Amino acid sequence: QVELVESGGGSVQAGGSLRLSCEASVFTATTYLMAWFRQAPGKEREGVAAIYVGSGVTYYASSVKGRATISRDGAKNTLYLSLNSLNPEDTGVYYCAAAEAWRRQGRHWGDRTDYPYWGQGTQVTVSS
Repeated sequence: QVELVESGGGSVQAGGSLRLSCEASVFTATTYLMAWFRQAPGKEREGVAAIYVGSGVTYYASSVKGRATISRDGAKNTLYLSLNSLNPEDTGVYYCAAAEAWRRQGRHWGDRTDYPYWGQGTQVTVSS
């Protein structure tokens, strides 16, 4: 059973930065795709960024490209999302998700179906 636990959310002023963490139990198995999603009130959950744990290949949503960095630390079994130049549109609950790579074949990384493992989410609020 894969377990994911996010941390690092909070309230931030516009223009600020934050780093979210996701402690995971999957890093001993490198053939996983791990991703960050977010959900704003009244909106669909959307993909923010993703990384293949083994190769380090990364993907970003256009809304955060240039402002976000997804990374992982295998020694700490932890996935990170750094986000800077925050704006109120970045407000939402941020979720960590994971899937075995074989499940993702033919699917866009931002398609939230076939991510069987999810964390509980961490709230990020950006005030102007």
